[in-house]
Amino acid sequence: MLSRSLILRFSSSGCRSIWSSAVLLKGDDKRAMIRSMPKKDEGSQGERSAEIDATGFSKVCEFPRLDTPDRLFNNIPFKELPIVHIKSSKNNTIFNLTNAEGKPIYSRSCGVDGFKNCRKGTNIAAQVTATAFGKVVSKMGYSTFRVCISGLGPGRMSSFKGLQMSGVNIVSITDSTPIFDFPKERPPAARSL
Repeated sequence: MLSRSLILRFSSSGCRSIWSSAVLLKGDDKRAMIRSMPKKDEGSQGERSAEIDATGFSKVCEFPRLDTPDRLFNNIPFKELPIVHIKSSKNNTIFNLTNAEGKPIYSRSCGVDGFKNCRKGTNIAAQVTATAFGKVVSKMGYSTFRVCISGLGPGRMSSFKGLQMSGVNIVSITDSTPIFDFPKERPPAARSL
């Protein structure tokens, strides 16, 4: 601001004009640009499970009963529905479709969709892979299935969102993540003499 007022004062008095360079105004421009920018993306830490309506369970949320295995979903008994196994680790997210007995039908991971190295472990990669997986599975004729998820990777909740976006019907969600009570410490190495 001071440099602009000096330029106006000297130019109106007939003296030689002093031109300020862009370096003087750079600090003000940078601060204004930073204020106008959107908030920084927080990645997988910023993902909130409350915002994701995991397959519409807010409408029908009931616990299993004795008649659940014989209950029909799209004219298929619950015990005969195919199962989608999702393994979410910090490095990758893997989707497997099996029949009710556990025989594999179709499998897909984040590397198949073009994500390589550390990008395979992101929530975006899991969502894109889940959407592609759901579309392929629905073309194969499987529109209703159960979901069994294991692991605590960043693609855990995004995989549900991707499956929901692909238009498949998820009947139940089972979490089979192993929980360890206390990590067993490795015994010290034997003394070498």
